[in-house]
Amino acid sequence: MQILARNLVRRLSSKHVTGRYGYSTMKVLDIGQPTPASHPHLMAERELTPGIGVEEYIGRRKRLLELLPKNSLAIVASAPVKMMTDVVPYTFRQDADYLYITGCQQPGGVAVLSNEHGLCMFMPESTPDDVAWQGQIAGVEAASDVFKAEQAFPISKLPEILSDMIRSSSKLYHNVQTASQKYTGLDEFQKAAYTGKVKNFSSLTHELRLIKSPAELILMRESAATACQALLQTMLHSKGHPDEGVLSAKVEYECRVRGAQRMAFNPVVGGGPNASVIHYARNDQRIKDGDLVLLDMGCELHGYVSDLTRTWPPCGKFSPLQEELYDLILETNKECIKLCKPGTTIRQLNAVSTDMLCKGLMKMGILKNQSLYHQLNPTSIGHYLGMDVHDCSSVGYDRPLQPGFVITIEPGVYIPSSFNCPERYKGMGIRIEDEVLITETGFEVLTGSMPKEIKHIEVLLNHHCRENAAAEFRG
Repeated sequence: MQILARNLVRRLSSKHVTGRYGYSTMKVLDIGQPTPASHPHLMAERELTPGIGVEEYIGRRKRLLELLPKNSLAIVASAPVKMMTDVVPYTFRQDADYLYITGCQQPGGVAVLSNEHGLCMFMPESTPDDVAWQGQIAGVEAASDVFKAEQAFPISKLPEILSDMIRSSSKLYHNVQTASQKYTGLDEFQKAAYTGKVKNFSSLTHELRLIKSPAELILMRESAATACQALLQTMLHSKGHPDEGVLSAKVEYECRVRGAQRMAFNPVVGGGPNASVIHYARNDQRIKDGDLVLLDMGCELHGYVSDLTRTWPPCGKFSPLQEELYDLILETNKECIKLCKPGTTIRQLNAVSTDMLCKGLMKMGILKNQSLYHQLNPTSIGHYLGMDVHDCSSVGYDRPLQPGFVITIEPGVYIPSSFNCPERYKGMGIRIEDEVLITETGFEVLTGSMPKEIKHIEVLLNHHCRENAAAEFRG
């Protein structure tokens, strides 16, 4: 209801603005990313990201400053632009730490955080030629007025100003993943690194990012709901189009038309034996009649990602063999979700999952020795989820879960064709993945709307698809 209400308010706001200024010559400032003025259908007043207000960003910086040791400095560069060819870039995605601190979705900047200076942003300087080819970008003025930096300078001033800041600091932190020559090449930075003064800033940002705020959880729920709707439509589509490439395109289309900015990762669409390849990415094979297809996907909505997997038979019916192995994965998924609560760890959940799967696989005759289990599932039961797919990677799986954590529960079995087991099981791959929010009293399954029971999947594929086909025929 909260999501629907917020979207309704935005739609009404958009109509109001359109009606009032539809024929106005008033110029809306373009800073290279959505703002409430330029995108009233997406953002309310005082929001820096759709759904997240500027006050939340300021609060994040304050909490980070409390974690920074006295007289220390944190440097976070934006993500670099990666090129497909000399003049063609890949689609840009902002580094999660830089976005978490600044709200800026564009490349070329460097943010500096310290108790003495607050947030200082060094912003790119565009030429008329840059604007002609790439459009407007946020500059020094936007850093102060929109992102609410205490200090802002053009990037050309960075060597001089940042060198002085480093020189007067006793300890230095930076984002190792986006380390940029813009600052790592400075003599002062290199001296600090040589004397052991430089630490990884992500160890601090990941601590804060683990617990999602109410505003972040709204976006996480919306991202999960979008993924569920897209995967459901793709599952239904698979009956008439059992092709990995078609299903990959379909699930991306369904995400994008529902407002997702991009996929969280290249979808894994593995039919038959391809499902036994954990991160299969080719998606170029026809799915044989009677084979299962494993589809692992997620989308990104305003900086927050989803991650969801379902396995099903496009033909509409599980075979007894498939049903037997699927039931084992499903029961493991459901049991591990029940155990999600404050105080539990992902490592403990993984131990439960491993025990259940080992016993089941040995009973079925697939596994003869527990020591070989790793060959059938080298993955963990799950991972943290948020602004990145494998979120907060500096935090280990022994961390007790707390309210506000979002994790995945994704038991699976991947049997290579070369594995020593009964022939009928070789080449099978099944995974069932859900997103789980840890609450004060236990858990909330964010992907709970996506069917995973065998009878529900079969009814959907057969009854619903027949209804659609009949409707198309009548039309």
